[in-house]
Amino acid sequence: MSKTLITCNCGGSFDIDAAALSEATGLAVKPACRALCTSDIAKAAAAIEDGETIFCCTQEGRVFADLAAELDRDDPPLLDLRDRAGWSEDPAPKLPKMSALMAEAMLPARGAKTRDVTSEGLCLILGPSKAALTAAAQLAPFLSVTVLLDPSDQPDSPALVREFDVIQGRLRSATGAFGGFDVQIDALAELDPSGRGELRFTAPQDGAHSQCDIILDLTGAPALFPAPQKREGYLRADPAHAPSVAAAVMAASHMVGTFEKPLYVATQPLLCAHSRAQKTGCSNCLNLCPTSAITPDGDHVSIDPMICAGCGACAAACPSGAISYDAPPNDEVLLRLSTLAGTYRAAADHAPRLLVHDSHGRDMIALTARFGRGLPADVIPMQLDALGAFGHAEILAALAAGFDTVTLLPGPGVERPALGDQIELATAIAGTGKVTLLDTTDPDAMADALYSGAGGTGLDNPLRPMGPRRQVTRLAAGALNPGTDIIPLPQGAPYGAVLVNTDSCTLCLSCVSLCPSGALGDNPDKPQLLFQEDACLQCGLCANICPEQAITLQPQLNLTPAALSQQVLNEEEPFPCIECGALFGSKSTVERITEKLRDHAMFGSDDKLKMIQMCDDCRVKAQMHAQDNPFAIGERPRPRTTDDYLSKRRDH
Repeated sequence: MSKTLITCNCGGSFDIDAAALSEATGLAVKPACRALCTSDIAKAAAAIEDGETIFCCTQEGRVFADLAAELDRDDPPLLDLRDRAGWSEDPAPKLPKMSALMAEAMLPARGAKTRDVTSEGLCLILGPSKAALTAAAQLAPFLSVTVLLDPSDQPDSPALVREFDVIQGRLRSATGAFGGFDVQIDALAELDPSGRGELRFTAPQDGAHSQCDIILDLTGAPALFPAPQKREGYLRADPAHAPSVAAAVMAASHMVGTFEKPLYVATQPLLCAHSRAQKTGCSNCLNLCPTSAITPDGDHVSIDPMICAGCGACAAACPSGAISYDAPPNDEVLLRLSTLAGTYRAAADHAPRLLVHDSHGRDMIALTARFGRGLPADVIPMQLDALGAFGHAEILAALAAGFDTVTLLPGPGVERPALGDQIELATAIAGTGKVTLLDTTDPDAMADALYSGAGGTGLDNPLRPMGPRRQVTRLAAGALNPGTDIIPLPQGAPYGAVLVNTDSCTLCLSCVSLCPSGALGDNPDKPQLLFQEDACLQCGLCANICPEQAITLQPQLNLTPAALSQQVLNEEEPFPCIECGALFGSKSTVERITEKLRDHAMFGSDDKLKMIQMCDDCRVKAQMHAQDNPFAIGERPRPRTTDDYLSKRRDH
C-alpha cells in the first residue's frame, strides 16, 4: 500500500503546492491543511484511521500520538517540512527541496539493535555528608541507597534513620556502566547499629569489592570516568549547586527497571589490524574512543557495548572495516544520500548543498526558521544521531551522489578532533571548498554562513557509491578527480603505498606473514616481495616488524588500475643449492648469513659453511655422512633382563 502525505501550511505561513509535490515524488499528497493540530484535527483522525499516512509536522507530534492512542492506532510517522524547507526568506522555489525530503521519508528504516539492561536500583552516593545524606533521604523511597563517606567526614547528626545504608571508606576504583558498576573500596567501615548512643563504625578493612547499578557522584572532584557525561548510570553534580544536585537526584530516581541499550557498532575481529606477534599496528579506535569502551584484546580490539556511547568516531577512522557503525548501518546512510541528491536534481537545474547535523543542529534549524532567516532553498539538512560516524567515505559519497558541497554542523557532544581528521582527509581527496565544518551554536550565525555560500552544478554524472567504505572512497574519488592518477594524502590516512629500501631488504618476508590485509605477499617460485596498494591499510605493522628497518609508508590514493593488482617491490636472484642445484632462498641472504657465521665456533670448517649453501634435503644428507654426525649413535644397546641381573650375582 502506498503512503499518503498529510501536509499543513501552519496557518498559511508558507506555501505548499500539493499537486506539484505529488507529481515530483509520485506520492499521494493531500491539499495542505491550515491547522492540522487544531481546527483540522478531524482530518488528522481520519488519516490515522486509514493508516499508511505521514504527517508533515513534527512540532505537534505529541498531539498526534495522543490522538492515535485514543483511536487505538500506532503513532503516525512525522516529517518536518516547515522548519527545514517552508519557513525561509530565500525566494528560490522550495519544491525540489520538499520533494527530496519527502522521498527520504519514504525509505525503509531498519530497526535498531538493542540489549536489555536491568537495574535493581542499587545506588551508591559519593560526596560530603551534608549533600550525600540529603540526596540519600530523597532517593530512599525509590532506590536501594548506600552512602559512602570519607573516614575524615563526620556528619553533623548521627544517621539514626535506617532507610538507607551509610559506610565509610575511600573509593579505590570504579569500572562498568549502568546496571553493572564494579567498585573497590579501601578502609571500608560499616555502621554498627547495636548499642546505645551515637552509631559506631566497624574496624576499617581494605580491598572491599561490590557492585551497584547507579553511581551518584556529589564529591565535586574530577570524574571517575573519561567523558563522564557519556557514561550511562553515572550522574555527577556540584554539591554546592542545588539545582544540579536536584536534577541528578531526579534522574537517578527513574533508573529502576529494564531498559534497552542500543548496540551502536558491529565488529569483525578478523579484519582488525591492531597488532600481530606483539607488534602494534593500527590504534585509531583506541586513540579516539572518548569513553575508553575499546581495549586491546590480543591481536584485535574489543568493544564493551555497555560503555560505548555511540559517537561513531571509531567506525569512521577504522581503516579495515573491522568496526562499522550499525545504528543505522552505513548502507542506509548511503541510500539516504543518493535519494536526497537524486530527487532534488530531478526537480532542479542545479546541485543541492548538504547540511549534516545531529539533534542539536535540528533545534538550531527550528530556531532560525521561526525567528531568523531559515535555511537556503538549496541546503538539504540530513540528521544523524551520531555525527562522528559520518566520515570521509560518507562525505565523498555525498559529493559523488550529486551534492555540490557538504557542511557538517557538530553539536556539543561531538568529538571535534576525530571529525576534523575526517574532514581533512575528505578535503584532500575532494578538493578545497567542498567540505566545511560549521562549528557554531548560534542559529543566526549558522544561517548567515549558509547564505554566504553559493551552490554549484556538482558532478555532471552523479553515481551511487555502494559497498564497503574503502570501495566507496575509491569510486567517489575517481568520479571527483577524473584524469588524476595519485592523490597525496595527510599523514595517518588509511590509504597509501609501502616503500621498500631494496639495499636493506633481505626478503626475510616477516612483513608478509604479519600483514593483516594481505596487501603484502610473496612468490612461492622465486624470491619476491609483492604489494597490492588498494588493500594496504597503512597500519604500520610491516614497518614495525621489519628487522632491517627497510619499510616506510607513503599515504596516497592511487586511482590507477595498477593499485588493484600485485606489483613487485623487491626481488633477487634465487640461490642454487651447491649440491643438487635446487633453488632456495635469495642469493644475498645466503651469502650474508654465510659471511656472518664464518667466524662462529660451530661453523669453523668449510664443510660446515657449505651446509648453509645447501637445500634442506642436501643438508640432511651431508650431516648424516659427517664425522660428527649426531645421528651416528651406533647399535642400540640390548635391554637388560632379570636373567642378566641373576647371572651377574652368580658370577660374584
